[in-house]
Amino acid sequence: MLQLNKYYNLNKNIFSSPDLEANRVGFGVALKDVGKTNKDVVALCCDLTESTRIIEFAKAYPERFFEIGVAEQNLAGIAAGMALTGKIPFMASYAAFSPGRNFDQIRVSIAYSNTNVKIIGAHAGVTVGPDGATHQMLEDVALMRTLPNMTVIVPADFDQAYAATVAATSFVGPVYIRLAREKTPKITTSTTPFTIGKANVYAKGRDVTIIANGPMVYEALVAAEALEKQKINVEVIDCHSVKPLDAQTILTSVAKTGAVVTAEEAQVTGGLGGAVAELLGEHMPVPLKRIGVLDRFGESGEPAELMKAFHLTAHDIQLAVHEVIARKNR
Repeated sequence: MLQLNKYYNLNKNIFSSPDLEANRVGFGVALKDVGKTNKDVVALCCDLTESTRIIEFAKAYPERFFEIGVAEQNLAGIAAGMALTGKIPFMASYAAFSPGRNFDQIRVSIAYSNTNVKIIGAHAGVTVGPDGATHQMLEDVALMRTLPNMTVIVPADFDQAYAATVAATSFVGPVYIRLAREKTPKITTSTTPFTIGKANVYAKGRDVTIIANGPMVYEALVAAEALEKQKINVEVIDCHSVKPLDAQTILTSVAKTGAVVTAEEAQVTGGLGGAVAELLGEHMPVPLKRIGVLDRFGESGEPAELMKAFHLTAHDIQLAVHEVIARKNR
């Protein structure tokens, strides 16, 4: 049986009947809560208040909510201006539109100007489902990670999205938080530690390191549980902070295991897989396999079907683990 960290959600058997909730809901609840205690928090949206769950804040504090309309470039510019007056703006849209359509404004008005804006990119990844390739934003992590001054967070579940929102509020500087549409297993709790720039080790192992974020953390844990039964001992790291990357935790783990699999619901080029590959290439070259979207656009389909079609399942992670272990042993 996989030995899990004490902060892991043990309320139910997560491998057979996990509690499900969308991480975007965790963001919505958290934003309403921080808005109650911090009057400088304001919220802006582009006609997607219900989908992004910023509606919770809008209902509670209508005088601090600003509906920008379908104008993501204006969204970024106005948010930057508010930040310069001392406000803490949370700007929310679909990731396909923000940073998809307003990357220039984010780059210049927010990142270059180092304004204290929190950018929420919702409905990211292939699990958006039938909306198809135009709305399945897969390049956002890579885009935002390249920007100086930008912090990039990919929460795994409801509670981690809540914690990330609270942490972003007190963090001074631009932050991008990537959220999914679908309900996913709740694998953390309100007591699970969350620190920007610090990865969480959920299971300790000696044979291989799996580094995942977002909905892929659950897939990594399911894979690790199955591999344990095959006498393969897996260390599972939830790398919610893609930037800054927790190099110390990753390198400490890899020095022990000597093989790595990364898993993300995004383009591996420039995403978590790219960040880990860069780190290992400079400091500790070992066999590495990246699970994620491989240089292609999304397509319409049901979320579970697309996870299989894009090879983003626990089974695919298991195959990757066998591959890197074989390479290590050679």
